[in-house]
Amino acid sequence: MAPPSRRTASLASLASTCPIRGRSARLLLASLPALCCAWPAHAAHVLVDAGHGPEHPGATGASGRAEYLYNRDLATALARALAALGDRTTRAEGIGADIPPARRAAGAPDADLLVSIHHDSAQARYLQAGRQAEFAGYSIFVSTLNPHPARSLRCARAIGSSLRAAGERPSGYHAEPVEGENHPFIDRRLGIHRYDALAMLRAAPMPAVLVEAGVIVNPREEARLGKPGTIARLAQAIARGAHACLESGRARD
Repeated sequence: MAPPSRRTASLASLASTCPIRGRSARLLLASLPALCCAWPAHAAHVLVDAGHGPEHPGATGASGRAEYLYNRDLATALARALAALGDRTTRAEGIGADIPPARRAAGAPDADLLVSIHHDSAQARYLQAGRQAEFAGYSIFVSTLNPHPARSLRCARAIGSSLRAAGERPSGYHAEPVEGENHPFIDRRLGIHRYDALAMLRAAPMPAVLVEAGVIVNPREEARLGKPGTIARLAQAIARGAHACLESGRARD
C-alpha cells in the first residue's frame, strides 16, 4: 500500500484498489496504481478491515506486541490474496487515529462483503491464572442484526470451511456461559458464533464477518501466527472462502 501523506497521517485511513475520495468521512482512500480500475465490471468488492487502531490497539500478545499490528499484517496479505482471485478490495485501517467500529464500512458502502480481521485474547481471570496455553484456534462472528444476516452467515460458513481445509481448528471458549463471553455457536464445527452487539457487524450496510485468526496471548500460538508462512496460508484460506461465497451468491442472485 502507498503510505499516507503527512497531512492525513493523523486521521483514519482507507486504502482502495481504485481511487475514491471521502471528504465527509475525513478518510484518505489511496490507490494501488498497478491494479487501479482494471477490474472487470462483475468483480466482487470486499472491504478488508484491519481491526482496532493505534489508539486502542486491542489485545496484547504474549511477547508484548499489539494485536493491531498482527491485524494489519494479515489484512494486507488478505487484500493481496483476494486481488489474486480477481476480487476488488478496499482496505480499512486506522493510521494515526482509530476508526470508530460503526464507521468502518463508510469508505466502501457498496462493497459486497466486509471481512474484519482480529487476533484473540482470553478472559483476564484465565490470564491471571497462567492458563494462556490452553487457548488456541480461530473464531468467526456474525450478527443477526446485520441487514443481510443470511448472506453474512453464508460467507462465515465458507470462510470457516476454508480455514478448516487449510488445517486450522476453531476455538470454543467464546461460547462459554460466563460474563464477557456467552456468544452461542451457530456452527460449532466451523467455529461460527452469533454476536449481535458488535457495532461493526450490526451497522455495516453489507454482509459482514469478523474473523479472530488465533489467540496471541498463547506464546506458541502467537509465534505461529507471526510467521510469514502462516500469515500467507491464513490469508489465502480466508480469501478463498470469501471469494467462493460471493461467487455462489452471484449465481443464486
